[in-house]
Amino acid sequence: MSERTLVVVPTYNERENLPKLVDRLFALTEPVEILVVDDGSPDGTGQWVAETAARNPRIHLLSRTAKNGLGRAYVAGFQWALDHGYDLIVQMDADFSHSPEDVPKLLEGIRETHADLAIGSRYAGGIRVINWPLKRLVLSVGASYYVKWITGLPVWDPTGGFKCWRRRTLEAIDLPSVKSNGYGFQVEMNHRTWRNGLKITEVPIIFADRVEGTSKMSKKIVIEALLMVWGLLIQNGLRRSPRR
Repeated sequence: MSERTLVVVPTYNERENLPKLVDRLFALTEPVEILVVDDGSPDGTGQWVAETAARNPRIHLLSRTAKNGLGRAYVAGFQWALDHGYDLIVQMDADFSHSPEDVPKLLEGIRETHADLAIGSRYAGGIRVINWPLKRLVLSVGASYYVKWITGLPVWDPTGGFKCWRRRTLEAIDLPSVKSNGYGFQVEMNHRTWRNGLKITEVPIIFADRVEGTSKMSKKIVIEALLMVWGLLIQNGLRRSPRR
């Protein structure tokens, strides 16, 4: 039996981007389904998904009543995927900073290496980022070294949000106990995977800044991530290596 693949896309005011993203995902040679986790977008994002889902069974809508953070949206989407029996779960942004055409690369990477998590990496083997100001690039690369130095997590791009999970990996993470949001969420999920002795592979991708809309990044999100890393070290018994 072939593996069922679900692409989880969290949204808040992505009405301009989403129809184009859905068309490109459905044009892939490998069939995928899409779950849009919408945080009550006032621009009609959720309404568009609901209308499209009524015509196309490959797209699904998970509506949330309030904007409650990226991490909470992904946890809800991942739990939905587990409850509905999907084998591979891809997470990606709706703003085209992650190319839909790179989804097959993630799927190939996780299958060929028999990994438990594949990360679409901006920094493995070099820097591949387009249209970012130098200040933001330095912050992002610096954060990667900061996470690796403190926790020992052997990942070049620990804050990246383009990933493919195996079902068993998400089941092992204990999703309800994950509380972080933003970049901290990405780091925590990677760290939980690694410290449980599961295999992570990085697949080189080109990352481009968003095409439409505005960035959701804030100073609060950055500070949360910087502080949360120390909590992960403590959770791992001050070890900079997996538990097993």
